[in-house]
Amino acid sequence: MTLARESKWFWPALVAVRSLNLPSWCIGAGAVRNLVWDSLHDFRTASALSDIDVAHFDASDLSGEGDANIQRRLNNVHSNTPWEVTNQAAVHTWFEADFGHPVSPLVSLEDAVASWPEFATSVGLTLREDDSIDVIAPYGLDDLFAMVVRRNPARVSIDTYRKRIEQKQ
Repeated sequence: MTLARESKWFWPALVAVRSLNLPSWCIGAGAVRNLVWDSLHDFRTASALSDIDVAHFDASDLSGEGDANIQRRLNNVHSNTPWEVTNQAAVHTWFEADFGHPVSPLVSLEDAVASWPEFATSVGLTLREDDSIDVIAPYGLDDLFAMVVRRNPARVSIDTYRKRIEQKQ
């Protein structure tokens, strides 16, 4: 993906996460959306981003300590980057407390990306050792490149989605 390679902020983020040698990971959600939508709008400066979502999948550690450790390691590499690390295997352990309804455990990183709130942000990029980029896009890339914001009903209720839209403006 040329946009990721040419980005002054996204490419270094991919390289930083790859350097951790996580078995199953991607950078996704709003980071990918902003990368693409900024390009489609011909923005010279990247839009403000509250965080760079690093999703990984480790069913052997649902404690949250693993996420904190990965985030510390990333901060050591790029301290000015707003990393947000989430083990997708553990989402079911906290989702109900945050969003008001229980969810089933996810079975893979791909399963997790398929559950993210909008089709346009249900996209993750992984940088491989040979510098090739794997794209996880269970619903394709049409909404992302058409700049369409559409609720993904896989996990997010209409009520939760409306609250999210208000919060994100």
